[in-house]
Amino acid sequence: MERQVVCPQCRQDGAVPVPARSPREFVASWLWMAPFQCQRCDHRFLARRQGSTRGSPLTERREHLRIPVRLSLSFSGGRVRGEGIVLDMSVGGCIIQSEAHVRVDDIFYLEIILAKDEPPVEAAAIVRSVSARGIAFKFLRRAQEDKRLTTFLQTRSGSSPSVPLKVA
Repeated sequence: MERQVVCPQCRQDGAVPVPARSPREFVASWLWMAPFQCQRCDHRFLARRQGSTRGSPLTERREHLRIPVRLSLSFSGGRVRGEGIVLDMSVGGCIIQSEAHVRVDDIFYLEIILAKDEPPVEAAAIVRSVSARGIAFKFLRRAQEDKRLTTFLQTRSGSSPSVPLKVA
């Protein structure tokens, strides 16, 4: 099992590797260091790379931890309306299965049902990709702004909700 990377700013675990953006981060990557970003406070920092091999390019592109889920949702945008199942979710977006025909860069209004007796969580999102796995949405407004969704994701990931996620 991989070690958890602790954020030096908020002292919570769960920081994830992110792509290098600055010359400093590129140089550090030659020295067995890697840029990380905290899921809770968004602080970027350098830490020792986990393991001796680099992850796949897709893994290194991810900014947020994905949580496997199985939730119902409905969505609408323009002339397209659809329903589907959320397969995984993060504070940055989600992947769904749906029969609806959508295109990359289409913008939709999502309603995700977290619990039967509660109103759905509402989020605006843009389609980032469409593949055999499903439709990948990126939330336009950070999902961290929705306390119900944040609490749901923290509970599912096993993270401590004692430190609130940064609300920008």
